[in-house]
Amino acid sequence: MADRPLTLMAVHAHPDDEATGTGGVLARYAAEGIRTVLVTCTDGGCGDGPGGVKPGEPGHDPAAVAALRRKELEASCQVLGVSHLETLDYADSGMMGWAANDAPGSFWGTPVAEGAARLAELMLHYRPDVVVTYDENGFYGHPDHIQAHRITMAALERSGLRPKVYWTTVPHSTMRRFGEAMREFSDDQGQEQERPVEAELPERQAEEMPEIGLPDEAVTTWVDTTEFGGQKFDALLAHASQSENIFFLRMGKERFTDLMGLETFVRVRDTTNAPLPEDDLFAGLR
Repeated sequence: MADRPLTLMAVHAHPDDEATGTGGVLARYAAEGIRTVLVTCTDGGCGDGPGGVKPGEPGHDPAAVAALRRKELEASCQVLGVSHLETLDYADSGMMGWAANDAPGSFWGTPVAEGAARLAELMLHYRPDVVVTYDENGFYGHPDHIQAHRITMAALERSGLRPKVYWTTVPHSTMRRFGEAMREFSDDQGQEQERPVEAELPERQAEEMPEIGLPDEAVTTWVDTTEFGGQKFDALLAHASQSENIFFLRMGKERFTDLMGLETFVRVRDTTNAPLPEDDLFAGLR
C-alpha cells in the first residue's frame, strides 16, 4: 500500500453515467486524496444530437454525437476531480431491442471475454482497491449497463485482484422520494400531461422490468456526498447535449442536492470484514 495510492475504479456504460450514479463518491474521494479512475465503455453515439435530434431521426450523426459527448465527459471528469479517464470506445448499443444492439462494433455484441481482457489490463495497471459497477440487470435493463456488469465481473476474475466490489443501487424509499419529487415538480410547472418517462418508473417497472433498486435493508453501503452535491450537479450539467433527458437538472442545485446527496451501493465482494451497513466504500482499507 505504501508505494501506491488508494484507488477507486468506476466502470460505467456511457458518458454521463459517471455523474448520475457515482458523481458524489468520485468527487468526495478525489477530495480525500484517493485516486479515482473512470472507465467509460461506450462512445455514447446513441444519445441526443444537437437540438435534441434523436437516434434514427434525420440529422442524427452517431460519430458527431460521440465526439461531442467525449468532450462533455472530459469536462465532467474535470468537475469531479477524476484522476484518470479511460475509454473503451465501443459503439453505443442503444436501448434494448434497437437495431444498434446488433450493429458492428456495438458493446452489446462484443464478446464478454474481449471486453473483459481489455478491462483486466486496466485493472492490473491501476490495481484498484474498490471497484464500482452495475448489478446483473444493469440497474434498469439497459444492454450496455448489463454488458458493463458482465465485463467487470469477468475482468476481476481474469486479473486475480481482490478489491472490494460494489454495485450501484437505490433504496426503495429513495425511489419513492424521486417519484414524489418528480410529480410535484411537474405539477408546479403545469406539465402533468408531459411528465418525463422517469416519473412513471414506479408504475412502469412492475409491469415491464424487474423492480428497480433494493429494499432499504438490503442496501449495504450509504455514502453521504451532500457536500459534493454541487459538483455532481455541475458534472451532469457538463453533459449539456443530453440535458433534455436529465430530469434532475430542472430542479436546481439546492433541491438536486437534497435528493441526490446520498449514494448507495450493495457490497458484493470484500476481504476486509468491515461491518455492515457501512458509510464508506473504503471502510476496512484505511
